[in-house]
Amino acid sequence: MLSLTEQTVPETAADVTATSPAYQQILAVLRTATTPMRAKDICRTRGRGTTAKDTEGLRGKPERLVARQILTEPEPGLFVLALPTSPA
Repeated sequence: MLSLTEQTVPETAADVTATSPAYQQILAVLRTATTPMRAKDICRTRGRGTTAKDTEGLRGKPERLVARQILTEPEPGLFVLALPTSPA
């Protein structure tokens, strides 16, 4: 009975975030990118505006994906997909 109630809430929360449409669009853009991208570049590729309000609205999403180790940030403000880690 205990095993039925055990949940890994952090993993579930990460999965829900990464599967939302906005995050999937960001990941799709970065999958096709050949170099790391800035929030403004992601907005431009998605066909969104590139004004400060547009890029600031998007900037937090890649940061959250970095925190969940889905993306990496080789330099501040540059985002790229994280390399898959192989099990040891």
